[in-house]
Amino acid sequence: MATMSMSLEYALINDTSWQSRTDWQTPDTPFMSFAFWQALSDTGAIGEQAGWLPIFILVHRVADYANSTDSVADSAADTAMQPVAVMPVFIKGHHRGEFVFDHAWAEAYARYGIDYYPRLVTSVPYTPITGQRLWLAKGETLNEDILKTAIAGIDDIAQQVGASSWHGLFITPELASIATTSMPTEVDIERAIAVQESGIESTPIEMPILERQGCQFLWQNKDLVNDSQPFADFDAFLMTLKAKKRKTIRAERRKVAEQGITCQRKCGDDISDEDWKAFYHCYVMTYAVRGQQPYLTMDFFMALAASMSEHIMLAQALDVSGEIIASSLFLYDKPDSDNVSDTATLYGRYWGALGEYDSLHFELCYYQGIEFAIEQGLVSFDPGTQGEHKLVRGFIPTTTHSLHRIYDPRFVPAIGKFCAEDRMHMAQYRQQAHEALPFNEDNTPPFDTHR
Repeated sequence: MATMSMSLEYALINDTSWQSRTDWQTPDTPFMSFAFWQALSDTGAIGEQAGWLPIFILVHRVADYANSTDSVADSAADTAMQPVAVMPVFIKGHHRGEFVFDHAWAEAYARYGIDYYPRLVTSVPYTPITGQRLWLAKGETLNEDILKTAIAGIDDIAQQVGASSWHGLFITPELASIATTSMPTEVDIERAIAVQESGIESTPIEMPILERQGCQFLWQNKDLVNDSQPFADFDAFLMTLKAKKRKTIRAERRKVAEQGITCQRKCGDDISDEDWKAFYHCYVMTYAVRGQQPYLTMDFFMALAASMSEHIMLAQALDVSGEIIASSLFLYDKPDSDNVSDTATLYGRYWGALGEYDSLHFELCYYQGIEFAIEQGLVSFDPGTQGEHKLVRGFIPTTTHSLHRIYDPRFVPAIGKFCAEDRMHMAQYRQQAHEALPFNEDNTPPFDTHR
């Protein structure tokens, strides 16, 4: 009689045919939706020409039939391949659009005459937003076995293309924890290298997964004095701040009005083609002032408008004549979705203005977002990467995580030491940033070393 066990294997796929092989869980952010990735692909934001060449690692279960005839086993195996998870990996020859910087590592390789490129990256292109980096089939939960199988796929790609490294960017704390507790440490590697160099053993050395940490600033829709209830309105939020900070924010909002500027918000299908054209004009200006070309095209944003309208909010600034002079585009989770009901977030993503206007960036990118998050009952607001100016406006320092796998063992000890020291410095920075929060004493959240 045949017996059956299930094991995990991986397959490398160059297209998105895997999407139709099973039912997939709704992702934790709009940026991992198939629609968002399709828009990136269809408009050339990812692909060989963009320098973001994708390969998808399909993790699947394979039924192993014991005590069966070859024909029965082969037939059963063909029908028993069950998709479990998919991880995207990009082959890259540059660092653009990543927001976690390893230029110093590339320079170290160059000093030794060693190629750092190509390198492998798992991320949402051009999007420094923390979230899942694997699509999971319905009923599956991320675990060590899934991750180890995906890592085996990454290693396979790295060997095939001669990649120096792999970088998983803006991953969830859960994924960081699984990866860093289930793989060798940099100390293990130093010992293994010493053994190998001594000639006692010549077996291949398994590389560790190194972790780096960063800091972003996240607004929370939580009134600590009122049993952590959501804020009733913007003024209720202001009342949690120290008097001086409240005065500063109110003054900034007045300055915008005194320039004859009014602001409005539009969502989804209420955003017209003319609104999109005005937005893109503003967006391009953000890059033009730095002499750069934008990463994303008008076609990309129109694709989002067509396929993801329920996740889009556009804030606009108008001058006295009613002309749009600045725009800020946000994506957001639907708070009634099962998978994000407790974490529904507003994401500030793309901004631009046609000129310099006092305090308008703060108004359109932060205060309009806070008001919208309160109105929609969203739990938090992620305004994007960088910027201590967010801190003094009530955005709380939050840890970001990235994973790194270096394939040349000679570089692992030094890069591992850098990552460890970097984590320590970032922990100190988050502590200092927390101490600078503008909340009054009753509304200052406790410092969370794991946040």
